[in-house]
Amino acid sequence: MIKFILITNDLDLAVFAEACGVKRIFVDLERLGKKERQGHLDTLISQHSIDDAKKIKKKLKTAKLIVRLNPLNIESQAEVDAAIEAGADYLMLPMFREAEEVKSFLSLVHGRAGVIPLVETKGAADSLSDIVTLPGVSEIYIGLNDLHLDMGLSFMFEPLANGLLDSMASTIKAAGKSFGFGGIARFGEGLIPGEMVLAEHVRLGSESVILSRTFHRKSEGMSTFKENLDLKKELLKLREEEVRLTKAPVSEYQKIHKELQDGVQQIVAGKGNK
Repeated sequence: MIKFILITNDLDLAVFAEACGVKRIFVDLERLGKKERQGHLDTLISQHSIDDAKKIKKKLKTAKLIVRLNPLNIESQAEVDAAIEAGADYLMLPMFREAEEVKSFLSLVHGRAGVIPLVETKGAADSLSDIVTLPGVSEIYIGLNDLHLDMGLSFMFEPLANGLLDSMASTIKAAGKSFGFGGIARFGEGLIPGEMVLAEHVRLGSESVILSRTFHRKSEGMSTFKENLDLKKELLKLREEEVRLTKAPVSEYQKIHKELQDGVQQIVAGKGNK
């Protein structure tokens, strides 16, 4: 089953999400260069801290803690040590361009936590076959937002529509590694609906996905924290659709993939006409 990942530094939300079936809580410490890359987009630049990671880890019972650090820099050893001390199960390295950077990061971690290279640059994508064979790489995550920007594309799901993700998935699976990619919206929501993106995860053999901010949205007229979130209900919709899709014929995957390609093409054309 696909592992759902929630990005948050809210302790109550993290605990509630775990109870709803979220398998990984993601604390985001990345700052370097992020505003310059994404400041013009409707993306969240988090203000999480290492203390958030510590507090959340102490409360988690079964969910794993992922901590995304900054790109490799002179402070990386200190960042790695602090995150491991905070209890990180996995450390994520963003915005690298060469396998050598991942190798250097792995040497800093020295087997003390899992390492997830975040492939989100053209250089990283081109180096993927070298990255997946590095000892110590636990799995791969493909970040579609920064990847499409770095490649000069117009829309984050273009790499999914143009065959790049198919090629990357084949490379990763051939090396015996698991992977995840992108983000997913609620069922029936998003420029590319959540259920369509989910079908691509099942088609490609992805094993994890980050839940978008739509999953934080509150219900109307509810008073308590737990009632305010539709998280459990929305995750159940995705899980039921995942189970259905795993039993579906190949022709259904092909049909959904064609619909996604058509949808992406329309969105890209619309952006070009502005």
